[in-house]
Amino acid sequence: MLRRTWISALGLMCAVAAVPMARAEAVGADVFVRTLSNEVIDAVKADKAIQAGDVGRIRALVDAKVMPHVNFQRMTAMSVGPQWRSATPEQQKRMLEEFKTLMVNTYSGALTQVKNQSVNVKPLRGTPAADGDLVVRTEVRGQGEPIQLDYRLEKAGEAWKIYDVNVGGFWVVEAYKGQFAKDLNAGGLDALITRLAEKNKATNGNTKN
Repeated sequence: MLRRTWISALGLMCAVAAVPMARAEAVGADVFVRTLSNEVIDAVKADKAIQAGDVGRIRALVDAKVMPHVNFQRMTAMSVGPQWRSATPEQQKRMLEEFKTLMVNTYSGALTQVKNQSVNVKPLRGTPAADGDLVVRTEVRGQGEPIQLDYRLEKAGEAWKIYDVNVGGFWVVEAYKGQFAKDLNAGGLDALITRLAEKNKATNGNTKN
């Protein structure tokens, strides 16, 4: 259930990162999400290559426009849990690389699902925490029931960065943390990195154009 909901909706996460960071200056997180959601959805709908499943074009878009605006250091550390703090710099570097590839592959697959969806951004609840973090709640509306898609954002200067996403009631970091725990308990961080590398290699090989 989590996998199906994630694939059908998570591509819309690109909404918060589809244009240069300067566009996000001095605006509220809800305005940021609403404006850019509409822009990226329109861009994807207008791109026939993405709609046709051009993997190279999709990955290039995701890597260039989405990834720079995700706090991967924080997201990866939270997903790995306590073992992140005891990892060597080389292990952390390799884990970041494999986790980034995993996320690019996931978002690339989700982008091809964007058809007639729209995003409704709900009013913010309260004010940002002392460190600037907050949650922006949205609904993805299309065919069928609306899908909950919420973002945990942190303030990065005058802009925002994502470090977690709630899809249909499941926070992604927590879901990955549960998936990663088996490999971490069995063989430590090296075992997890190896498994992710094998999965990424298989995915890239199956979708290579």
